[in-house]
Amino acid sequence: MNKFFEKYETFISIALIIIYLLVNSFIINTFGMMDYRSLLINCFLVIIIICFIKKLNLLKYYGLTSFPSFKEYLYFIPLLIIAFFNLSSGININNSFKEIIIYILFMFCVGFLEEIIFRGFLFKMMEKDNKKTAIIVSSLTFGIGHIINLLNGAELIPTLIQVCYAISVGFLFVIIFYKSKSLWPCIIAHGLTNALSIFNIDNTFTLYIVPIFIVAISISYSIYIIKNIK
Repeated sequence: MNKFFEKYETFISIALIIIYLLVNSFIINTFGMMDYRSLLINCFLVIIIICFIKKLNLLKYYGLTSFPSFKEYLYFIPLLIIAFFNLSSGININNSFKEIIIYILFMFCVGFLEEIIFRGFLFKMMEKDNKKTAIIVSSLTFGIGHIINLLNGAELIPTLIQVCYAISVGFLFVIIFYKSKSLWPCIIAHGLTNALSIFNIDNTFTLYIVPIFIVAISISYSIYIIKNIK
């Protein structure tokens, strides 16, 4: 099985991205993000991928067996700031407790899946040939992948803004993974950022100003990590 994976790693990586995007686009349009069926399908995808990676003995290869030094990475405070920017305009609770729990769990599944696909499979596959190209492609693919939100009913301008700051956050995440060899900080930060969005208050500040701060923090933190961590 390992030889099969090594031979078709590129195909498998691309196929996973396509399958993930199509499956989640379908379930979001069909059930929504606060439906237990959407959660169950994503949980199933998480289990399948973990079993697949474990079967190949690649847990360490994909950064799922260790966690980097908190102190060395400034205790990941920049990641927490990015995650909690969703609450910068206040807290909005318009959903039931059940819907909130399902949404939060769903988003943590999404965080895991997107990190293991874009930072794990895609980046590691391309890193073998050219690290810089792998970093750029992983960042751009992750950001541009949010275009699919248009198919889920999202508006054009907010989606394009999301693509821009997702590219910068994607760059930060891939730098963290490349430097630390651990995917967990990215998975946790990604899941937390997505989960807290349920409490977000949509206004001009969150739509236009918050993304600017996110881009600035992502780039600044990336530069710090590149320059200070071997």
